[in-house]
Amino acid sequence: MSRDQILSMLGLATRSRKTVSGEFMVEKTVKSGGAMLVVVAKDVSDGSKKNYSDMCHFYHVPLIYYGTKETLGHCIGKEIRAAVAVTDEGFANKIIGLMETSTLITEVTK
Repeated sequence: MSRDQILSMLGLATRSRKTVSGEFMVEKTVKSGGAMLVVVAKDVSDGSKKNYSDMCHFYHVPLIYYGTKETLGHCIGKEIRAAVAVTDEGFANKIIGLMETSTLITEVTK
């Protein structure tokens, strides 16, 4: 499983209108129960990592640290993005599966 497959899956989910991005929209989606997975760039600040981690833990949403702000933004057709929330369970499970079987595992928090 390669890095490209994970980013491609995020891109496909975005084209299917099953993602939201941007700090405000990700937070709103998590708190409303609509997020099935949150992907946060590894190069965000420690404060942002803690905020996303605490929020996802409280709302029981899986969290993955993956890629950079530039690669996350690029794969969804945007500029720089610190976080992307996946709103479809199928896409979320596929991305988690790719992460768990990848040799590039970073962290999957459930």
